[in-house]
Amino acid sequence: MNRDAIDFEKESVFTLFRKLLIPTLLGSTAMSAVSTIDGIFVGHGVGADGVAAVNIVAPIYQVMAGLGFMIGAGCSVVSSIHLSHKKLKVARINVSQALLAASLLSLLIIAAVMLFPEGTARLLGASDTLMPQVTDYLKWIMPAFLFEMWSLIALFIIRLDGAPKYAMWCNMIPAFMNVVLDWLFIFPLGMGVKGAAIATAISIMTGGFMALGYLLFSAKTLRLIPLKISPTSIRLGLRNIGYQCKIGSSSLLGELIMAVFIFVGNWQFMRYLGDTGVGAFGIACYYAPFFFMIGNAIAQSAQPIISYNFGAERLSQVVQARSLLLRTAIGFGLFMSALFVAFPKALVGLFVDVQSPAGLLAAEGFPLFGMGALFYILNIAMIGYYQSIKKIRKSTWFMLLRGFFFLIPVFFLLPLAAGTPGMWLVMPATEFLTAVVIFLSWRLTRRSPRVVS
Repeated sequence: MNRDAIDFEKESVFTLFRKLLIPTLLGSTAMSAVSTIDGIFVGHGVGADGVAAVNIVAPIYQVMAGLGFMIGAGCSVVSSIHLSHKKLKVARINVSQALLAASLLSLLIIAAVMLFPEGTARLLGASDTLMPQVTDYLKWIMPAFLFEMWSLIALFIIRLDGAPKYAMWCNMIPAFMNVVLDWLFIFPLGMGVKGAAIATAISIMTGGFMALGYLLFSAKTLRLIPLKISPTSIRLGLRNIGYQCKIGSSSLLGELIMAVFIFVGNWQFMRYLGDTGVGAFGIACYYAPFFFMIGNAIAQSAQPIISYNFGAERLSQVVQARSLLLRTAIGFGLFMSALFVAFPKALVGLFVDVQSPAGLLAAEGFPLFGMGALFYILNIAMIGYYQSIKKIRKSTWFMLLRGFFFLIPVFFLLPLAAGTPGMWLVMPATEFLTAVVIFLSWRLTRRSPRVVS
């Protein structure tokens, strides 16, 4: 296998960040593209109701992805620090324990949803009109989440192992497959929402097999190893998993926040604007994961650099990596905000006819919605930074602010104060308030004698 020749010990921070950022960003956006491609084909092949149905299922994806990001990020931080201390076997044990625990947890969730698909759909907010399409999508997509979990966790480890380009292909190949299979199942075969679910499931499974195969057969350093089965080993394994989850908890919160945003948004748009409103909001929800993935890709690119140097107590390199993270996040955030303000109709038109009721509503709201992209990306990147230096309370607190303490009240108050425009401004207002708190916190702690804060 072609190695990316990454050396965290000797290479400069800028070189390491450049080598990690491009493949990580391409891979992360390809991961988001899998669900977005579904939306594009469903929107044109089924209509706005199909988009709404897929969007109602989205919170389950966010929860599963959040669990994967939590375990993956925590495992990566712990393994980075162990590698900086030359504890290779301990790092391998942590990786193997993470994959096993995530697999067992995924199987439990999948079984619960598969046993009660209609109850799950009702809980997620499906109307009687949308129920058949929602349950169709659920039944076919759920088994694939085991493979999604393998992929999400393994990609953190593959990048740390020095193969970010391979990690990128683990996302890009499934995304390409999803384009082809979505077209085949929705248009020539006329399978509707069920076809989109099958196409996505096959694509996700491919990525999972690719990622797991690397760790089993091709890993340079962090390969999987057999785990001991004894009371002591199980107790120590649970302790390790708990510590990984503690470090990565803000990543889980990030995805749960997306789930809360979609869940509360679906209810609010349904309440004020009916199925048309949910369809319009659903289009926006296909783009929101891109904001998250861009911010997360920037954070993931900096994370192994920051964690490795933090573990080795080379704090000047940590500060350099933080500076690159900030500048990159601001640049991408400004670009995404400008895109939504300048081209709302083009972005909406990828999914539905702009002249349809849902299309008109989304086109009016997109410039307002897109204003929040800058703060969204910046917040995710900075929370990832704090996670990388094990500032667990701070990263968790910032996530809670943007996802619960700000988001839910704003979602109920802004529509009352500003009507429909207020609903589109919920995300920008929430992320702006969070960015202000992060900035004030940084200003208060930067005078500390500690180098990193």
